[in-house]
Amino acid sequence: MTEHNTHHKVVVIGGGYAGTVAANHLRLRTDVDIALVNPRPRFVDRVRLHQLVAGTGDATVDYGTLLGEGIELVVDSATRIDTAARTVRLASGGALDYDHVIYAVGSTAAIPSVPGAAEFAFPIAEFEAAQRLRARLDELPLDAPVTVVGGGATGIETAAELAEQGRMVTLVCGGCLMPSLSAPGRRYVAKWMSRHNVVVLEASKVTEVRPDAVVFADGGMRPSTLTIWTTGFGVPKLAADSGLRTDALGRLLTDETLTSIDDERIVATGDAAAPSGQPLRMSGQGAGPLGAQAADTVLSHVAGTEPAAIDLALLGTCVSLGRHAGIRQLARKDDIAINLYIGGRAGARIKEMTCKIGVSKIRREARKPGSLAWLKGGPRPEQSFPTGQVVGSA
Repeated sequence: MTEHNTHHKVVVIGGGYAGTVAANHLRLRTDVDIALVNPRPRFVDRVRLHQLVAGTGDATVDYGTLLGEGIELVVDSATRIDTAARTVRLASGGALDYDHVIYAVGSTAAIPSVPGAAEFAFPIAEFEAAQRLRARLDELPLDAPVTVVGGGATGIETAAELAEQGRMVTLVCGGCLMPSLSAPGRRYVAKWMSRHNVVVLEASKVTEVRPDAVVFADGGMRPSTLTIWTTGFGVPKLAADSGLRTDALGRLLTDETLTSIDDERIVATGDAAAPSGQPLRMSGQGAGPLGAQAADTVLSHVAGTEPAAIDLALLGTCVSLGRHAGIRQLARKDDIAINLYIGGRAGARIKEMTCKIGVSKIRREARKPGSLAWLKGGPRPEQSFPTGQVVGSA
């Protein structure tokens, strides 16, 4: 069989924003067989999980509307990448042969180390956790005290959704209210919270979670019928379990083309990639471009050409404040916030448009592979792998 009629098998592990874009983008070549492995039969629109929790929106999409023709969806979980045999082992007992792997396993909620948090607090970072939280909220009266731990975007959005419904909400930031916002942006969010009767404890830190209360570092206590934990993220251990080197969190270590430093047949993307040991900020904004980048790297390896390095600008963030307000924080191309934001209903419209674009980009890539475009940020500063952070083994 000649090289011309040899089909190249690519297994994409993970069907989130980056993985679905990557799978669709691979269709630029007609001689690539693509299998997408995902543990759920539907796509999880993670930027809407706080809406699922509050009952104000859905957070899943049919893969049939997202994946291009010829992509095989394998509803299963990868348990190991056998680099010697070039197979991906599955939880069902099956296996998929590969020529290349795109590692797009995404991120998960971190197991909190605060006493009682794992037992009594509800995470929100994954679909099943959000469903459990939704069910628990349905059992509670509106006047039951709810504590949201975490002053980042997820914590703010969750607290705002519940407050808008008239719930008694306390937001515990453990430091600064969303430090990635500009000072004017933080003041805007704080004012919105105050107007909607959210108690914001910016500097307070939760040191214990009880079934009916949270305890703070200063010994104080606050009643909490329901505690929602939104701080801290982790990643699946698949890379380390497969003998591949990772950073301290478990993200696969790659070079600037997203190629594993251990095996050029494995390319990482999205939240689970650590290029040069310095991962990009976890964001839906970056996931699509990184997915396309990963696919381009695989296609370069297949073609025997040199893959390109990451070239992506991140430009601030959008945060919803309930269904009728939001904030679009503007930033430089290096993601550093400037003292300019768009708030109110305009901010809400921009946030909703951003959420819709995340899914529409996937669909457009399915219809026309290679259509995804993004703003370039230029070469990243020269970096090296930090010492003491390699926890996997080759």
